[in-house]
Amino acid sequence: MSLTKETQRAELHKTIWRIANDLRGSVDGWDFKTYVLGILFYRFISENLTAYLNASERSAGQADFDYAKLSDPQAEFGRKETVAEKGFYILPSELFANVRKRAANDENLNETLERVFKNIEGSAVGTDSEDDLKGLFDDLEVNSAKLGQTVAKRNEKLVKLLDAIGDLGLGSFSDHTIDAFGDAYEYLMQMYASSAGKSGGEYYTPQEVSELLARITVVGKTSVNKVYDPACGSGSLLLKFAKVLGKDNVRLGFFGQEINLTTYNLARINMFLHDVNYEKFDLTHGDTLLDPAHWDEEPFEAIVSNPPYSTKWEGDANPLLINDPRYAPAGVLAPKSKADLAFTMHMLHWLAVNGTAAIVEFPGVLYRGGAEQKIRKYLVDNNYVDAVIQLPPDLFFGTTIATCILVLKKSKKDSAILFIDASAEYVRGGNKNKLTEANQQRILDAFTTRKSEDYFARLVPYEDIKTNDYNIAVSSYVEREDNSEAVDITSLNAEIARIVKHQQELRNQIDAIVADLEGTL
Repeated sequence: MSLTKETQRAELHKTIWRIANDLRGSVDGWDFKTYVLGILFYRFISENLTAYLNASERSAGQADFDYAKLSDPQAEFGRKETVAEKGFYILPSELFANVRKRAANDENLNETLERVFKNIEGSAVGTDSEDDLKGLFDDLEVNSAKLGQTVAKRNEKLVKLLDAIGDLGLGSFSDHTIDAFGDAYEYLMQMYASSAGKSGGEYYTPQEVSELLARITVVGKTSVNKVYDPACGSGSLLLKFAKVLGKDNVRLGFFGQEINLTTYNLARINMFLHDVNYEKFDLTHGDTLLDPAHWDEEPFEAIVSNPPYSTKWEGDANPLLINDPRYAPAGVLAPKSKADLAFTMHMLHWLAVNGTAAIVEFPGVLYRGGAEQKIRKYLVDNNYVDAVIQLPPDLFFGTTIATCILVLKKSKKDSAILFIDASAEYVRGGNKNKLTEANQQRILDAFTTRKSEDYFARLVPYEDIKTNDYNIAVSSYVEREDNSEAVDITSLNAEIARIVKHQQELRNQIDAIVADLEGTL
């Protein structure tokens, strides 16, 4: 990326964050994010649809066609074909630009927006894209008291919001600068996650960690059948594959499940904003561990996830779960208070024979005893554990803990496990540690070459891990470099002797002075 483009991007980010903070007033930033992100999405789909229809009509010979200038009845002719292609339809009068033009003089702006959002969702009803659009605007409550105590106050805030988002220089679709929308959305989510602390960390994985996970799963590949995240949060992890491989090289699309409804909506919006068409993603709302979607899908070649750490689940309180084909092979369920390895077993079951899963794990699951040790024994004995990578501390929002990446494969070339200690691979950026491009590359190189390297990587035979009670914590296998200075004991002793002798001389001198003083008194 050129310096100018990088500077413009930084400038845009600053403006976006300033707008987000200026506009929210007394509304909590975490609550207000829904409005900023929702209106950004509304602008995006309006411009995306307009650009698509204009290009289509102009290539058919109507050189000056402009969809935004049509009357609503004139626009109805193209509805069916457009919904089949894009997944939704917006009438000209309901496009972002046209609603914005009238907003300041619209006393019923809140009602107008509510109707527009209902109509956009309604355009998909009864079509293949219905589930992808359903409820997308539910969190954008234009009549909420959070925006103001009276309708007039709320509308005043909504006008400002429409103007601010409308004025953002996000490029035009014809210039192919479309990635600015997705980039702006990612940036906003990162800032909201950062300022929200713990609650933010539950739905957003920092971009550089997402990128590392994606790159690990596609080593040696130029395309995969599809990618999957069973705890997909806002979807940023899945979308990294569009950057790493190219959108078209994820042949059958992006799949995920998310338990939190608001976050699930963010994830679907995120897909649209990165111009992933509705038929290329399949995200569902629900509890992956108890009620997984995608049972009927063929296994996934790439699985990435940063599931919630040590979350509670039903475990052995539910007698049916031990017979679930995802958990049964290990012969034991993850503890009720720690579902981490339940997610791991779920992902293993969903993984293709030629696939790779890269999972962010809470460190305790690598060495704790009990049921977790039995699950690790199953994973190691069956040669599913490919690598364990120790990450630096303080990378994630909401926690400073040093997490690890567990890499699973079903078709390994050897029976050893590679351990990488990347705990020092970071730079400090703001109030968090960050993985730079160079840090990522060093980890990736070690992962790819699969060779031992002093103080950084070690390939450990299966027998050694078995002997060590199936402990797969990196610190048990990779020795830390001793950076303390070597000390010459002989010269140190000589120096101590000299100091002791000098001390004695000083004491003698002090004693003599004291004796003199006493003699004169």
